[in-house]
Amino acid sequence: MKGRIIKGIAGFYYVDVPGSGLYECKAKGVFRNRGMKPLVGDYAEISVIDEENKKGNVDEIYPRSNSLIRPAVANVDQALVIFAATHPTPELNLLDRFLVMMEYQDVPSIIVFNKTDLAAPEEVERLVTTYEKAGYTVLTTSVKEGKGVEAVKEALRGKTTTVAGPSGVGKSSLINELQSGVEMETGEISKKIARGKNTTRHAQLIPLHVEDTYICDTPGFSSVMIPEMEKESLDDCFPEFHDLIPDCRFQECAHIHEPDCAVKNALEAGAIPQSRYDNYILLYEELKNRRKY
Repeated sequence: MKGRIIKGIAGFYYVDVPGSGLYECKAKGVFRNRGMKPLVGDYAEISVIDEENKKGNVDEIYPRSNSLIRPAVANVDQALVIFAATHPTPELNLLDRFLVMMEYQDVPSIIVFNKTDLAAPEEVERLVTTYEKAGYTVLTTSVKEGKGVEAVKEALRGKTTTVAGPSGVGKSSLINELQSGVEMETGEISKKIARGKNTTRHAQLIPLHVEDTYICDTPGFSSVMIPEMEKESLDDCFPEFHDLIPDCRFQECAHIHEPDCAVKNALEAGAIPQSRYDNYILLYEELKNRRKY
């Protein structure tokens, strides 16, 4: 039987098998011997040991298209990063950290600014322009007024999307809107995974009503550690730098103090927003000063 792990907690893996339901499974010891751990999002082969109570074993994990470290989830197509346009004021350094983390893991990001009903239109426009200039798809929503939710649903169609954002931005409200009308045995699932009631601590896949469409709800974050990477690789994680880098005078240009830097020229011309460049500098210095053990 082939299914997909939608939640893992305390050594139990909950595998959604199309047409058969949700099975509570234990992973076989062979995974420990391989130094491998099943992840939420994995496609798995399971054997049923108790059909009546929907219990089984995870026998095999199918090859992954990718696997993320933070959040720990496999086979993700994209990230939906949700921030509020205001209340709280978006912390762009935190947003840029998350975008760098996704770029480093080759996962495309879509940015959603929620609570647009509370923000000045010019401030929303500034946020949208900043990240559209960087090459990102940016959507705006007001869950309270029901605006923009359909556009988000369309962006998720047919994909597995990890959803993340800091607390207080309306992430849970938006996720509830996205999955409204989902025909799934929520009572059965909540009973089976009662030991994991605190959903903010564990990633879980939520199947939506469109075929092959899942959202992965992940814990809210108040800080994001950038990946273990060389500072020289950071500019690869800023999409708006890509076309400019070949025009820098120096091949290993850090885009900070060097003369004839195409990135700095673009900044002066207004093609790169100051906030993005400032955060690049902060992250570069953080990587430069990170102790190597």
